[in-house]
Amino acid sequence: MDKIKKIAEERVLIEACVRNERAAQEKLYKQYFPKMLQLCFRYTNDRDKAMEIVNNGFLRVFKKIDTFAFAGSFEGWMRKLVFHCISDHFRKENKYINHFVLEEKEKVTTVNALDQLYAEDILDLIANLPSTSQSVFRMFAIEGYSHKEISEKLNFSEGNSKWHLSQARKILKDQLFNNRNKLYAG
Repeated sequence: MDKIKKIAEERVLIEACVRNERAAQEKLYKQYFPKMLQLCFRYTNDRDKAMEIVNNGFLRVFKKIDTFAFAGSFEGWMRKLVFHCISDHFRKENKYINHFVLEEKEKVTTVNALDQLYAEDILDLIANLPSTSQSVFRMFAIEGYSHKEISEKLNFSEGNSKWHLSQARKILKDQLFNNRNKLYAG
């Protein structure tokens, strides 16, 4: 299927969801459920918790779908809403984020200073990254894209994507270390 036809079909599906057509909502759910569940599994291995989060994410998507402006990727817009559900879930559960994924899922970096940081503080640190490294970090660590998908979307090599991710991790680790020192000094 060519890209223009796919975009047109997606637009028709989204517009039907805006009109609250159940069949369209079911189709959209089935189409994006695997990718959104995969995003949730990046943050929890608990299947029940992941299912709860992804379903809350779809509820949020359907409540806000009329705000999608067709200005960018619908999948990216949806991933952002689902990620906010992930963030909300862990914020409610823990009140503080006790760890933050800076490595692959299996390698979680725990930093004591993060006990004192709220999710908004971490998002501020990410927002201060250089723009391309920030984009790659968000797409990989938050939205769950692979390096191959990132390289296709940003039009550069997978190696370049990996380099930007590595740079973002290094900068974030340095910023977290500096925040930890400020907390312990004050």
